[in-house]
Amino acid sequence: MSDAGRQSFTDKAGAAIKPDSEKSTTEHMGDKLKGGMDSMMSSVQPNSQKSTSQQAGDTISGNSNENQPSMMQKAKNAMGMGDN
Repeated sequence: MSDAGRQSFTDKAGAAIKPDSEKSTTEHMGDKLKGGMDSMMSSVQPNSQKSTSQQAGDTISGNSNENQPSMMQKAKNAMGMGDN
């Protein structure tokens, strides 16, 4: 099960399985938008806050931030507002 705010694993699989030649323009645009948003959410959410299944799903789909700080944390650190 995917974490809240993330694209479900079923939706990802469905989009990947259906050949591009069978998708409408609307489906292509939707896949791109959903995939981009999911990738962004993967980068924003630290791995320490992801469920085990979400970490596994991100690793499989290539959306893993590999235990790097989130983009938000990197921005805070750059402005001197980070925890470390």
